[in-house]
Amino acid sequence: EHATGEGKLYLCAVKDMYSGRIVGYSIDSRMKSRLAVAALESAVARRGQAAGCIVHSDRGSQFRSRKYVAVLAGHSLIGSMGRVGAAGDNAAMESFFALLQKNVLDRRTWRTRNELRIAIVSWIERTYHRRRRQIRLGRLTPVEYETIMAPHAALAA
Repeated sequence: EHATGEGKLYLCAVKDMYSGRIVGYSIDSRMKSRLAVAALESAVARRGQAAGCIVHSDRGSQFRSRKYVAVLAGHSLIGSMGRVGAAGDNAAMESFFALLQKNVLDRRTWRTRNELRIAIVSWIERTYHRRRRQIRLGRLTPVEYETIMAPHAALAA
């Protein structure tokens, strides 16, 4: 969540741990279960058939809601939740949100929610996916890694 001149703006994101890419996200003015559901639906739409994938989250109420659990089941996804008080269980997403905080949220004061929404989407799609090299990906960006590895993954299947 981050404050703007109009009030808070919330982001829920789904990260593919294979490539580090943010495959689904949702941004709204309220932290409700629909925010998490929309992020999950966005990830499934982007990735296509995702049956059997493990979707890890913290223990927020939006991830325990009936709507969210129904969407997991509807797409044959396996839900996983971190332990209480174990921040390390969700370290990959905490790292992403820390980068977002440093590179976008704390850079200036945001007058409107829409202004911040555009900045967040631009940073995810342009910088995080296409410019930010990750050591664990051999100093490739998530998009480069997926492009290079996709033929190898298809051959292995």
